[in-house]
Amino acid sequence: MNVIDNGKIQAEDINLGLLLNALSGDKDAPLVFHYDGRPVNQGYHITEVKAGQFAGLDCGANPEAWTEIFIQLWDIEEGERTHMPAGKFHAIIRKVTEHVQLDGSARLTFEVSDGVRPMQLYCAAMPVSCAGTMHVELSPRPASCKPRDRWLAEENEKAAACCGPAAARTGCCA
Repeated sequence: MNVIDNGKIQAEDINLGLLLNALSGDKDAPLVFHYDGRPVNQGYHITEVKAGQFAGLDCGANPEAWTEIFIQLWDIEEGERTHMPAGKFHAIIRKVTEHVQLDGSARLTFEVSDGVRPMQLYCAAMPVSCAGTMHVELSPRPASCKPRDRWLAEENEKAAACCGPAAARTGCCA
């Protein structure tokens, strides 16, 4: 059985290891997540971190298996709290790893809710440091057709191979 690693499908996603590595530079920096065009409230909580192993078939009957880490953010305003420091985020993840095996290369999904609206799923971009604050942009995790995504990736690779600089010198694209 040929199992497909769907963690490679969405190249713009970062994994937990990349996120933690990027945040390790300044543990005192406030960590601000942005979603739906706005930053999370200063009182946000990480309410849950969970890891899962999944297996399934995509719409082309291709078997797939992957691991995924979910970090649940509760986006609330709470008293005089400030945004969580990057070091506290690290400490929470370290505490979770004492009880749950977290694969740093696993797909990373954020579940975000304000406690009123339903949770929404997001993927994270690489953190950006600006004025002493670490910013992480969360974008909605879209549904996709994995066979189509793989086909498009293959077509893009073929086009790049045919019409790249080396191919132009050999006359492939003429």
